[in-house]
Amino acid sequence: MTAGGPDHPYDATAAHVTAARESRWRGQGYADITKLRELSAKHDRVGGRLVSRQARILTKIERLRHQSTVLREKATDYRNRIPEIQQQMSQNDRVIKEATERTKGIVIGSDITSLQYRNQKSQQKIVDIQAKAQRLEHRAAMKTQKSAELKVKADGLLERAHQEQLEAQAFRDRADRLQRATEAVSLPGEDASRSPAPPHA
Repeated sequence: MTAGGPDHPYDATAAHVTAARESRWRGQGYADITKLRELSAKHDRVGGRLVSRQARILTKIERLRHQSTVLREKATDYRNRIPEIQQQMSQNDRVIKEATERTKGIVIGSDITSLQYRNQKSQQKIVDIQAKAQRLEHRAAMKTQKSAELKVKADGLLERAHQEQLEAQAFRDRADRLQRATEAVSLPGEDASRSPAPPHA
């Protein structure tokens, strides 16, 4: 061939091979980057679901705490009625005692028996109020216990979500490093045997 003619066909083939190799390495590098970003997104999604579950549980905990507080307030309201009933019973007892002392216990009128009956009913009312207050406090205690169990569960979910976010960040960092390395790959055209190795995660 003349000096001004085209290059040797081998030179064109070598350049094509070098370009194809670089393209393959870059393609493999970008494929690895895509996979790493996919894994990062997967961990982000799992972490997001865990945070969402934890938020719902925290809402339930607050509802249970509110309900237990309301139940305890009701129990307190019921117990606050007892002193007034006891005061009325004490007044009735004084009337009964005075009437009994006047007649020396010989004659008991219907007024006295009515007061005695009223006191007995008041005593029964006090017992009923105390029982109802105890039931309300028991329900409140059960809700408090349930909220404590849910709090443990919520803390576990938050810890797992944090771990997932750390995993996602680690994959993102690896993808960023690999992307920088892949974009910086430059194969020397004169010596293909000394070309850098393809990037890997």
